[in-house]
Amino acid sequence: LEQYTTDGDLAARWLADITAFGDLSEGCSVADLGAGNGVLGLGALAMGAGRAILVEADQAACDVAKSNAESMGFADSVEVIQATLGSDPVDLGSSDVVISNPPWGRQTPRADRPFLEAMIAAAVPAHLLHSAEATHIQPLFEDAGWSTERYGEADFALPAAYSHHSRQRGRTRAAFWRLAPP
Repeated sequence: LEQYTTDGDLAARWLADITAFGDLSEGCSVADLGAGNGVLGLGALAMGAGRAILVEADQAACDVAKSNAESMGFADSVEVIQATLGSDPVDLGSSDVVISNPPWGRQTPRADRPFLEAMIAAAVPAHLLHSAEATHIQPLFEDAGWSTERYGEADFALPAAYSHHSRQRGRTRAAFWRLAPP
């Protein structure tokens, strides 16, 4: 799996931005695709969301997300779904907003596509964190009739976690997107 944890400070900034757009509001339902340890979905709950659906392929990460939800007192408000987007059927229920920091596809081309397609299928406002170098986000969503807004960039920490990493810790630029259905 090509996955990196979203740093807590970056997650807080991003969730504040999503709130400023009016997409993260008191009592809303949030779907977090590629949830990892749950930092985004659980952060949304801490900011007032009423329900979070955390979708993650890695079972160990699902276990950590469940444990984190329990330790934060959110166990009754969280559904953790172990599933591989694009292969396993996933019901995002009546989610009001989708958030995702998917695999960017640098090691496995198009690894992000199942996440992007799930966002389109959910047909609710979505917020995406993706490589600032990605050029396919806007045309993919606009071809589906969506409006797109790239509203910011930030440094994204890349710990040396995989064999292809040559440095102990690096940074790359990430872009924030708001995607709205027709």
